[in-house]
Amino acid sequence: MNTNTTSKTAVEQAHNSWFYATKPTGATLFLRTFLPWQLWRFIAINLKMVGMIRMSHRSQRR
Repeated sequence: MNTNTTSKTAVEQAHNSWFYATKPTGATLFLRTFLPWQLWRFIAINLKMVGMIRMSHRSQRR
């Protein structure tokens, strides 16, 4: 009979330290739900992608 059913095994303890994730701050949570910030990031990321695509298409024309 196993008497260690309630205590964590060494493997479970190791997994807990490997998969540690920090808790987001209040500012981070605010920015995640603030629609103007999300819109701005969406536009900025899309402009970066358009720029990268244009650069790759310029090299193919030659």
